[in-house]
Formats: sequence, C-alpha cells, structure tokens
Amino acid sequence: MVIFRWHNIGQVRQRLILSATQKIDMAKGYLALVLHAHLPFIRHPEYESFLEENWLFEALTDTYIPLINVFDGLIEEGVDFRVTISLSPTLMSMMLDELLISRYLRHLDKLITLSAMEVKRTRSDERLNKLAVMYKERYEYARHVFSEKYGNNILQAFKKFRDLGKLEVITCCATHGYLPFMDLHRSAVKAQVKSAVDTYRTVFGDAPRGMWLPECGYCSGHDEVFAEYGIKYFFVETHGILFGTPRPRYGVYSPYVCGSGVAVFGRDMESSKAVWSSKEGYPGDYNYREYYRDIGFDLDYDYVRPFINDCGTRINTGIKYHRITGVSDHKEIYDRAAALDTAADHAGNFMYNREKQMEHLSGFMDRAPIAVSPYDAELFGHWWFEGPEWLGFLLRKIHFDQDAIKTITPGEYLGLYKRYPRITPSMSSWGYRGYSEVWLDGSNDWIYRHLHKMAELMSQDARDHKTPSDLDRRILNQMARELLLAQSSDWAFIMKTGTFASYAVNRTREHIGRFLALHDQLRDRNIDTQMLEEAECKYNLFKDIDYRVYA
Repeated sequence: MVIFRWHNIGQVRQRLILSATQKIDMAKGYLALVLHAHLPFIRHPEYESFLEENWLFEALTDTYIPLINVFDGLIEEGVDFRVTISLSPTLMSMMLDELLISRYLRHLDKLITLSAMEVKRTRSDERLNKLAVMYKERYEYARHVFSEKYGNNILQAFKKFRDLGKLEVITCCATHGYLPFMDLHRSAVKAQVKSAVDTYRTVFGDAPRGMWLPECGYCSGHDEVFAEYGIKYFFVETHGILFGTPRPRYGVYSPYVCGSGVAVFGRDMESSKAVWSSKEGYPGDYNYREYYRDIGFDLDYDYVRPFINDCGTRINTGIKYHRITGVSDHKEIYDRAAALDTAADHAGNFMYNREKQMEHLSGFMDRAPIAVSPYDAELFGHWWFEGPEWLGFLLRKIHFDQDAIKTITPGEYLGLYKRYPRITPSMSSWGYRGYSEVWLDGSNDWIYRHLHKMAELMSQDARDHKTPSDLDRRILNQMARELLLAQSSDWAFIMKTGTFASYAVNRTREHIGRFLALHDQLRDRNIDTQMLEEAECKYNLFKDIDYRVYA
C-alpha cells in the first residue's frame, strides 16, 4: 500500500501514480460516506438584511461550494468515488430563492472587498498576507463557481454528480421535523415525508430512494409511511439497530429490512468517532484552522463595521488567521501547507483503519460488510476548514492506494445481495443519550402542546373541507406550511443550546400564532387576505403543497 502526502491540491495529479485498473471487482468491505445537508428556512424580505440569513451564506461559501470543487476535481482526475448527500427541502428551497441568491451575491462581494482590504493591510507581514491572498482568491473563485459555472443554482452541480453516478442524493423530512414527537397524529408524519418527496421530485425530476430522518429520530411504524411514499431506505443511530428485534445478525455492518419492506442502515460508531469527536477526532488537531478566532472580533470596529451586519453586532466574517495551536488562549498563525499535510495524513489514517476494520469483519461475515459514516455536511469546511480537502484526499487514496475497501452508496449496496435479514428497529435518536433528550427538556418542552393541537386542528380542517373554494384552499395550504415550519427540530435544538434562542422562540410563536389566526378566519369566514398574501410571500416554499395529506 502506498500513501502520499500532498502540500497542495494542485500537486495531486503528479502524485497519483497507481492505476485504477489494479482494482478488483469485489472489495472486502464498503464505506458509505453520508453527508447530511440541512438548514432551517430563514428568509426575511421585510428587512434589507437579516443576521440569521448569514447561516445560508456561510454554508454556501464554506461547505457546499468547496465540496462541489472537490467533487469536480475528483471527476477531472478520473477518480471513481461514491458519496451520499441528503439535501433537506428547506435548504434546497433557499438555494433556489431569487431574493436569497441576490443577497448571497452581495454577501460574496462584501467578502471580496474585505479580503482585498486585508491584502493591503497585511502587506508588512508575509504570513498574514499570504493568508489574506488565499481568502481573496477563495471568495473570488466561490463567486465564479456559484454565478458563472452553475448559473446561480448550485443544485445543478449536485444533479450533475448524481447523473454521473458519483453522488447519491437523498431527501430529508420537509422542515426537519422530529418525527417521534409527531406520532400522536400520523398524518403529521405523512405530511413531512410527502412534502419532502414532492420537493425532491420538483428539483431532480424523479423520486428519492433514501431518506435521512431528522436527528435520526425513529419510532415504530414510521417505515410504513416511508414505504407509502416510495422511500427504499433510511438511517438510524447505532442503538436503533443494536437494540432492534430480533437481535441483528451483522451488527450495524449490514442493512436490514423492516416489515414494510424498507431497508434500514445503522451508524458505524468507530468511523464516525474519528471525525465527530471533539477530543479524539481529526478536526481538533492543533495544525488546523481555529474557527473561534475571526477578524470580525479581532480588528478595529470601525474597520469591520461595513462588513458585518446592519444591526452593528460583531460577527464572524470568515477570515481567520490562526490555527488551533492548543488549549490555551494563545494562538499561532495558521500554516495552510502544514494543515493540508495533516489532512492528508489523517485521510491515510482513516483509510488504514477502515481497511483493518473491514478485514476483521469480513473474516466472520458471509457478505462484504458496510460501514455507514454519517456527518453533518457543515462540519466539512465551515467548522472544519480542511474538511473538504480531507474528504478529497481520502477518496483519492481509497481509489489509488489500496483495493480492500471501496466507497459505495446505500442504494448500490442494496443491489449486491438478494436477501437481507429482517428487523424492527428500536425507537432512538442521535444526540445526547440517544433518546430524544435534546429535543425535549425544560427549555423547549412548551412547544409540543401547541404542535399537537395544531396537527389536530389541521387534520380536522382538512377533513371538513373536501371541496374548498380557491381562497379556502390557499388558507388551508398556508396553514399546512405554518405547521410544517413550526415543527422544525431546529427551533427545539436552538432553545436547548441557548444560542440564538430568542430567534427560535420568536419563529415558533410566529408560526403558531399565524396558524391559529388562519384557522379562526376559516371557521368564522372572516378572511384577512392581506395577512394571507404576506405569509405566502414571506414563506414561499412548498408551492405545490396539498393540505389534503392531513385528511
């Protein structure tokens, strides 16, 4: 086995000398890398700019465009790879929204201007200046990729990779609603799934094969809903498989089939820990860039003021000059070459460990094992700056440097064997303690009595209006949108963590209040068309929503 170290991505072609023809047809084991891409729907046309819209802009710049660049580079180099990505309907809706696109381009232009100012400001410091130039080039290229290469629609890139057979694009629930807490009204679960499938079909032209369950939240019977809408497989947390019935024959290293016929995959703890763990995982290496040190806080306020937010609050700009260094507050200057060397080493370590893992498992399994390694997509690039490069190094090494393992998508793996063992997965989630505790505690438990009541009223109104007028249909569809948006698991999560909690509380209250107002107007026949039109304009996703799913 040959493992190389690269100082920069541009040297890769010169270093990769092993031919792909050396690969064997059947690997000892398979690695399914799954990236979960999601953000809550945040769009505020009533303001000139809005702080929380930056979540999308940062994700585009730091994660999705860098990942696209990695995938494009791999394809140009002839690297055969497989990655699975779940694109949530809310994220896709924001990626396609003209208002948010125009604001993102404005955001990029500000970053280009700021980085150009930084190139001038740091001329007397060679190390800082080199990094300032890197950021300027990075932002300019991001704008080129987003606007010129993909015509302001980077979903075209994901569709291209999908059509080339390199990327399996799956869906997630409509607004990332936490399904176990909706089971009191099964129609609410169906609405989350159906709206997701419909959005995917609108964007990609066909139905998704797989579904990422928000927060890996599963409870008994939900696979029947997935089957109803054509989903072939989904994922659960490790103990969702290990505590399933009957006892899983292959642990988490094989998919299983539920009673509905839908397949389920469990997370491999060993491969996930290497990347996820804040203490033992790769992203904590001292050579990597420090996320929590940004010029938005370090430099003079008047200097950065035009590039933060209209509210005047200091925020991260994305320009960061320091590496993690250690546990103290002292931070050394970031060394990009050393960071990429470290990323290449970590990719080699990850691959080596997967080789040994698969060799061990294949010794007592009657089929090639699969390790499912799921991660939040924003870990790559946004939180872990070198994450996209690490992924590129890993996929190159797997392709060129060994033949024991291969990357695969869950959909492909399901085609390898004719039969898979049966299971009834256990109720489970990921997150703290693994049983919903993050999304139900003293900080957020107040929301659920409202969500349950809204689902009850929505179902009743849907049954009572089988042949509605056009205006009534609009009201009912907007009520469905408000319910879906209120159910987003992001709000409960943010309340739990305490970061941006006021925004999460306000959004939840807003959707509850508008839903109830529309319900009363529908019942009393006293319609406020202006309020309805404003709601339809502000929350303009799920254009083809059909409230009758709640009936």
